[in-house]
Amino acid sequence: MKPNLPVEEFTTFNLVTATEDMSMDELRQLMSEHGVRHLPVVRAGVVVGLISDRDLRLARGLSAEHQFQVRAADIMAIDPVSVKARTPLDEVALTMSDRKIGSVIVIDDDDEFLGIFTVTDALNALIESSRSSHRGS
Repeated sequence: MKPNLPVEEFTTFNLVTATEDMSMDELRQLMSEHGVRHLPVVRAGVVVGLISDRDLRLARGLSAEHQFQVRAADIMAIDPVSVKARTPLDEVALTMSDRKIGSVIVIDDDDEFLGIFTVTDALNALIESSRSSHRGS
């Protein structure tokens, strides 16, 4: 694997996003339908928050009445960590490890949302790196 490989090489670009007014049921359905565990919350094309499947599991501890009232804006992590697409992969992985977070938002040089980089993406990068080093031996 090339040194200083940019994070964009392993970023998920499917751009499944949520809006602030979505209910917990809508968020769960969206995650299930698209097989994702993290949803960027977007307002006017700008990421304003991030919801993980863990956030939804925690909110399930609320009474049924309260769950019905909860919207994405109520449970999202505000101001999620973002990185530029050209940021080296190892730097992004270190940031995620240090902050104990499962994903980061990936943006371009104009601060436009490109996608999301998750722990799963990091594991895929590790697998590819390991396999390519074994082939090179």
